[in-house]
Amino acid sequence: MPADRRLGAYLSGRAIAAPWSIAGHTAAGFHGAVVIPSLAENANLPATLASLAQNPADDLKLFLILVVVNHRTDAASADKADNLATLEMLEQLATTTVLNLAWVDAASPGLELPVKGGGVGMARKIGFDLVLPRLSWNVHSGGPLLVALDADTLVGPDYLPAITRHFRSSACGGAVIPFRHQEAATATGQDIIDRYELFLRSYVLGLNLAGSPYAFHTVGSAMACTGTAYLRSGGMNTRTAGEDFYFLQQLRKIAGVEQLSGTMVLPSPRPSHRVPFGTGRSVSKALAGAETAIQFYHPGSFALLGSFLSLASASCGASGDEVMRQAVLVSHLLAEYLEGERFVASWDRIAQVKKTSEAFLSSFHEWFDALRTMKLMHHLAAVSFPRCSAEEAVPPLLEAARLRPVPGVRGQLELLRTVQNRVDPPDIFR
Repeated sequence: MPADRRLGAYLSGRAIAAPWSIAGHTAAGFHGAVVIPSLAENANLPATLASLAQNPADDLKLFLILVVVNHRTDAASADKADNLATLEMLEQLATTTVLNLAWVDAASPGLELPVKGGGVGMARKIGFDLVLPRLSWNVHSGGPLLVALDADTLVGPDYLPAITRHFRSSACGGAVIPFRHQEAATATGQDIIDRYELFLRSYVLGLNLAGSPYAFHTVGSAMACTGTAYLRSGGMNTRTAGEDFYFLQQLRKIAGVEQLSGTMVLPSPRPSHRVPFGTGRSVSKALAGAETAIQFYHPGSFALLGSFLSLASASCGASGDEVMRQAVLVSHLLAEYLEGERFVASWDRIAQVKKTSEAFLSSFHEWFDALRTMKLMHHLAAVSFPRCSAEEAVPPLLEAARLRPVPGVRGQLELLRTVQNRVDPPDIFR
């Protein structure tokens, strides 16, 4: 389907429409947009925008920077007041900034988000959907670029050039951006954010060792896609949390996801109670003394996952019952999980329509996706592979990856940052 027809179909059928609209910069024809949800971020948003403004002028003129100032109707009065102050600040900043700055008012009376579904996913979706008609769809075959950022996240002066450069050569429609959290204000806070980021990175390392195609980070402030991939994936979801996880999962199925290089984003390390899980909530629980706030997946879970994925790859042409019999031999825990997911019927259904091994495995990984992978990890953790500390979980994963042993959370974190952010200093491998 041509881009204009696909865009028209999306805007008429799946996009969020009124009562919201874009204010501020009025031009159109941009090569891309950076969409920034902002909830009570009047103190932090200026630094984010200032970091964006340090990008090269030639790149800045190609991107619209769109801030979605939002809260739900039941938000705290302090958050509502903060948002109204942010709207005033944006109007003043628009007259002096080098950015093509625009915003969406989803905070004034009558424009607030609904209580049900009115979270960061909806805010991102409002921004992405509203900006689509303001973009040029003749940039390249993938269309314009859509970039997700957060209002408390900093970027480098190479941010926009790296994103643009990546999509010029990538065959994938989705991308994740290297990240590292900002430094915390206290030693205790620093230890907590180090452990949380190490948890994120150890999970991706474990998925990579297991051979999962979903071995990439899902950080909402560190993702981007082409406009065509956005439309084909059905657009952003409206989840109150985890919107980044589900969006990137869908992008992986529809258009592929790669990690780009040449830049890095710096998310905030601060605590938050705005979402039911994620960085801010985990940090808050840990600061409050919850010993189980940051628990790691057992290395044995990743080994079992790898055995299952290897079994699936080697079983093209076999029946679902045959594969299940082999799964029982691998682990009765694995077999229990697969039975609960109706694996046999799903496997046989895929086999009926996908006749080549390549097509079959592609469809299998669409079924056994990032969510089912995580559900398997939770199942194993609840039964025989309980979640554990960083000190127990990380060293075996580093050994399995043939990375040199590094003591301490901070040292292990820096090692995985180096590996996963594609920095290449010497002596990181055994």
